[in-house]
Amino acid sequence: MSSKISEQQVELLEVTLDIEVAATIDVVWETVLEQLGPLLTCGKDHPILDMKLEPWPGGRWFRDLGNNTGQLWGHVQSIQPPELLELHGPMMFSAAVISHATFRLTEAGGLTRIDFSHRAVGLIPDELRDGAAVTAGWVNYFAKLRAGVEWRLR
Repeated sequence: MSSKISEQQVELLEVTLDIEVAATIDVVWETVLEQLGPLLTCGKDHPILDMKLEPWPGGRWFRDLGNNTGQLWGHVQSIQPPELLELHGPMMFSAAVISHATFRLTEAGGLTRIDFSHRAVGLIPDELRDGAAVTAGWVNYFAKLRAGVEWRLR
């Protein structure tokens, strides 16, 4: 048996975005769930990840690779349709990291506003530490969400 003490520091990553979508809160909510689940992709030109989101407290958010294989990205911490979804877990990190993402929706004047935050703490890999790749991933997610809302409204 062996052990090792590491000098690596615990890091904090934070992404916050405010998004406005020209649709009712119910349409945006359904699209948020759809885009986190079966339509989630990992980047602009990547294939769909075969994600599942169980929309209830304690529900899993995971990548289903079939034959009882996959990757747990998180759990639903809090859900109050159509206004609040909180997820916690490792998310896209394959490292000793815990994340918390919040989607808070409000509707006014025909627009739905999404106040979004993703905070992660732990041994964040060097290539993700500056937050640019994680931010780009969420920006891509919200671009696809807008496209999904437009498709629903046709």
